[in-house]
Amino acid sequence: MLIKTAEFVKSSGKWQECPDATIPEYAFIGRSNVGKSSLINAMMNHKDLAKTSQTPGKTQLINHFLINEEWYLTDLPGYGYARVSKSTRKDFEKLITNYILNRKNLVNLFVLVDVRHTPQKIDLEFMQWCGESGIPFSIVFTKADKLKPGGAQRNVDTYETELLKTWEEAPQMYITSAEKKQGGDEILKYIEQTNQYLQKNKIRFD
Repeated sequence: MLIKTAEFVKSSGKWQECPDATIPEYAFIGRSNVGKSSLINAMMNHKDLAKTSQTPGKTQLINHFLINEEWYLTDLPGYGYARVSKSTRKDFEKLITNYILNRKNLVNLFVLVDVRHTPQKIDLEFMQWCGESGIPFSIVFTKADKLKPGGAQRNVDTYETELLKTWEEAPQMYITSAEKKQGGDEILKYIEQTNQYLQKNKIRFD
């Protein structure tokens, strides 16, 4: 997919405030230090479309971007904040949960995971919740450039083995690096093919 235009639309503190749900939407979520904004910027070939920060948890609202005037890319707040109060964390969790469960044009949720780490309980629990809630999602492994060749794939294989202990089939997985612009094209190809399917079958959201 060629990215012709990528425009910030709005930030929303409630899912009800999000833009009209009339076109396909693809959301990105992960722990607050997973490199989500960097990956989004690399995919869009735009160095500061999504705001990056050295402080985990910078994204605290639902941020919508209109891509090619055809679909929304949504940057969601991270889960698992380490530096906020319990009440604030609950507010974020409520915002995320309500958005995911109620946003009718959400086609796929990309769950970002740092490929350097072994499967984390918080990520596995979130994926389990998505599965139980019937939310279509893919796993996007980030920061592959931080490992030696072959290391990323070995860790992905370990992750898949862990998932298959409780899942009949593992979700689609992507290995990415924002630094080397690796893997983003595969995600965009999936989005392009999905949008073509939706258009061909005249699937509407309004």
